[in-house]
Amino acid sequence: MTAAAIDFWFDFSSPYSYVANDWIDALAARHGRTVRRHAILLGATFQAAELKSPVSYPIKREYSIADFGRSARFEGLPYELPATFPIPTQNAARIFWWLHDTASPQAAADWAHAAFRAYWTRGVLLSDAAALKALAAESGLDAEAAEAAWNDVTWKQRLKAENDAAIADGVFGAPFFMIDGEPFWGNDRKAQIERWLGSGPF
Repeated sequence: MTAAAIDFWFDFSSPYSYVANDWIDALAARHGRTVRRHAILLGATFQAAELKSPVSYPIKREYSIADFGRSARFEGLPYELPATFPIPTQNAARIFWWLHDTASPQAAADWAHAAFRAYWTRGVLLSDAAALKALAAESGLDAEAAEAAWNDVTWKQRLKAENDAAIADGVFGAPFFMIDGEPFWGNDRKAQIERWLGSGPF
């Protein structure tokens, strides 16, 4: 039997999602797994869980910002805190689901990688229509079609449905992983996920 995929929820405005997006495929492959990505909006999960971003708390803000960069460097990833952070990411997420459903999950995963790198290494504003269209073109997509997709009610509803499903599954932040019904929250769960996949429950 083929082992079940690892579900991975992320938001493009989440620095820890950026880091996790880079290691999750290789980790999964080492254990004969694939990854099923879910682009969501953290704002929706925060609202459901009555939470806020860590940078919203003065006592946590400076530590969190420092840890974003440290976590990226630890994984050997390029990183630069964007001048504008956080940002709304619904349009980038709608492009993800448009590609996922009309092209392939791999095309959507490729877009996720490109969008994460653009925002977290070059500060490309995924919330700006012109910048997002330019990134779509740079990534080999039809920029006009991408813009039409993020404005289409079909992909607006698709993203909303994913947000609702994530909340129903207990997702309250990002990155969030589900492995055979076991939830793991955060980029710092990497070692636990590796052990869980390798030797089972502990």
